[in-house]
Amino acid sequence: MEILESYNLSTLQWLAISFAVFILGVSKAGLKGISIFIVIIMAFVFGEKASTGVLLPMLIVADILAVTYYNQHANWSIIKKLIPWMIVGVLVGVWVGNDISEIVFKRLMAIIVLISVGIMLFTERLQNNNMPNNKFFSGIMGFLTGFTTMVGNLAGPISNVYFLAIRFKKNEFIGTAAWLFFIINLFKLPFHIFVWKTVTVETLVLNSVLIPAAIIGFFTGAYIVKLISNVNYRKFILIITAIAGILLFIR
Repeated sequence: MEILESYNLSTLQWLAISFAVFILGVSKAGLKGISIFIVIIMAFVFGEKASTGVLLPMLIVADILAVTYYNQHANWSIIKKLIPWMIVGVLVGVWVGNDISEIVFKRLMAIIVLISVGIMLFTERLQNNNMPNNKFFSGIMGFLTGFTTMVGNLAGPISNVYFLAIRFKKNEFIGTAAWLFFIINLFKLPFHIFVWKTVTVETLVLNSVLIPAAIIGFFTGAYIVKLISNVNYRKFILIITAIAGILLFIR
């Protein structure tokens, strides 16, 4: 197909983005934290900003699978609390991210992720759950989630911090995140199409070829998640997010 040929991707690059989309499916099925590896791979192939538009339709496809599979586990009170702040974060991200250089963009993302990891580790040491109930904390986390998902699809570590602080059980964690990001990714789509112009006919054709990888990844991830206990799930999220944050900073 001529549109796909216009990307001029090597075999290695095709393998890399196919693997990234497979991992995206695995991540949306519940193995949170590994999504940052997708961002790194896609940014390496397409560039930091352009990759956000290539990824977004694939995220929405995987979101549809996730909200269908984990629908009954969503905590709507938390979703309603975070969505308004996330929308504000997205709007600020649209304004800032439209002019930010890729070097500054990359450094900003690395700093945000590492700060998130630090907060995550701090909340694990707390002896009470007062912090998640604080409106200021919820507002800040919601805003940062919206901002980072707009400018780099890197909201995973931020939302992980919040959900770990709330001490969600595994399925509630996954179900709430699924609906939260499905809603906000749909909200982001017009800005990528009409403002940033990172979602185009060309990127959608590329997405259509990659959909099977996302579907296979999702059901692979869903199977793996069933084998992980609630306690080990929390440990996994902590460890993988910390590793991913370091990798983003040094890449």
